[in-house]
Amino acid sequence: MRTPETRYAKGPGGSVAYQVIGDGPLDLVFIPDWVTNVDVMWEEPSLTRFLRRLSSFSRLICFDKRGCGVSDPVPFDEGLSAESWTDDTRTVLQAVGSERAAMFGHAEGGRMAMLFAATFPEKASALVLLDSFARRVRDHDYPWGVPEEFLQRFFELFDAGWGNGGHLSTTAPSVAQDQRFREWYGRYQRLTMGPTQAANGYRNTFTFEVRAVLPAIRVPTLVLHRKDNAYIRADNGRYLAEHITGAKFVEVPGKDHLYHVGETGVILDAIQEFLTGRHEAAEEDRVLATVLFADIVNSTERAAQLGDRAWRDLLESYYGAARREVAQFRGREIDTAGDGFFAAFDGPARAIRSACAIRDAAASIGLTVRTGLHTGECEKLGEKVGGLAVHIGARVADQAQPGEVLVSGTVRDLVAGSGIRFADRGTRTLKGVPGEWRLYSVER
Repeated sequence: MRTPETRYAKGPGGSVAYQVIGDGPLDLVFIPDWVTNVDVMWEEPSLTRFLRRLSSFSRLICFDKRGCGVSDPVPFDEGLSAESWTDDTRTVLQAVGSERAAMFGHAEGGRMAMLFAATFPEKASALVLLDSFARRVRDHDYPWGVPEEFLQRFFELFDAGWGNGGHLSTTAPSVAQDQRFREWYGRYQRLTMGPTQAANGYRNTFTFEVRAVLPAIRVPTLVLHRKDNAYIRADNGRYLAEHITGAKFVEVPGKDHLYHVGETGVILDAIQEFLTGRHEAAEEDRVLATVLFADIVNSTERAAQLGDRAWRDLLESYYGAARREVAQFRGREIDTAGDGFFAAFDGPARAIRSACAIRDAAASIGLTVRTGLHTGECEKLGEKVGGLAVHIGARVADQAQPGEVLVSGTVRDLVAGSGIRFADRGTRTLKGVPGEWRLYSVER
C-alpha cells in the first residue's frame, strides 16, 4: 500500500503538513508527542501497522505540529506551545472539511487533545488518551511526577540521547536492543527538529500542566495506560480518569511508552471498541475559555475633568481600539459596563497578547488600564459566558496595578513554551472566591 500524500494547510501561524488515511465513518485526529515527521513515519513497519489499524475504522488525520517534521518552523524564542498546537489541530480539521472528530492523544499530545476537547466541545466527538498526564513535575498533591531535584539529570539524559536512539532504553525497552529500529528512531528524531529546539521543547513539557482543564472536559473519554510504563507511571492515567467527568480508565499490559511498539493489539482493540460504540452527545453548554477584564484607572476623575461629551468621545475611541485588538487575536467581545471591557478567547496566549495590545492602545490616547485574565470552564449563555471562571477573571483584574496585565496561575501554566515571561506577584485572596490564588504579572 502506497504512502499517503502529504498536503499543507495554511493557518494563522504558518503551514501545517497533514495526511488523511482511510475513509471510515468517523473522523479521528491522532496527536502524538512532538517527535513526528509524517513522511518518515511510514518507513517503520510497527508505526505503519499502528496507523493502518486506526484507519481501518476511521478517516485518520495525522499532522506535524508547527516546529516539527515538515511543517513550518516556529520562531525560535517562541518554542512549542500548547496553544499553537491546538491552533494547528483546528487548521487541519478545517482543511479536510471535518466538522466533528474524535481526538486521540499520546503523552504530550494527550494534553493538546484535552485542551481541544475542553475548548471546542462542539468539534470533539470523543477523547482517547494513551500514556498521558496532567503535569510532569511532582507536587504535594501530585506525587507521581518527576521530583524537581531529578530534573537536571533528566534533561542531561535527554540531550545525550537525542538523534541517536538513546532514549529507547527508557521509552521502549522492548526494542532498545534492536539496532535497525534504533537507527531509524535516531533518524526520525533528527528529521523532527534540531537538538537545541528539541531540548527547549522537552523542557517545556515540564512547565505546562492541564489539571485545571480536566473538569471542563465533557466529551466521552477513554484513558489507557500501560501498567509497567516506567517513563510515565500509570497513576498519571488514573488521575486523569478520576478528574474527567465520566471517563473510563483501562490499564493495559506493557512496559513501553512509545505507542507503536510492544503489545499494541489490546490498545487498538480498546480504542476501536470505544469509538465505534454508541455515545451520548457531549454537553455543549460549557466551554473552556480565557476571560479578559480591562478597567480604566481613575475614570471618574478623568470624566469630571473632560466633561460628558469629551469623555464619551474618548471612551468610544478606547472601545474601538480594544475591539480591534480583541478581533486581531481571535477573541470575542462579551460586554462593556461603565468603563470596563470584557472579552473571551479560545487560547490564553492570544488573550495575553490582546491584553498587552489593549493596554498600549489605551496609553496612546492618554488612558491607563488594569487588566486581569483567567482560564476556566465557562457557561455558554447565548452569546455571552458566565460562571465562576468569569468571577475569578474579574477579581484578578481588581488586583492589577495601573498598566499591569495580571494573570492567574492557571493561565501562566497553560502558556508554557509561548515565550511570554512573567513576574510572580505572590498569593492573593480574591473577593468572593474560595481559596488562595497565585498571580503573575506579564513582563514587557
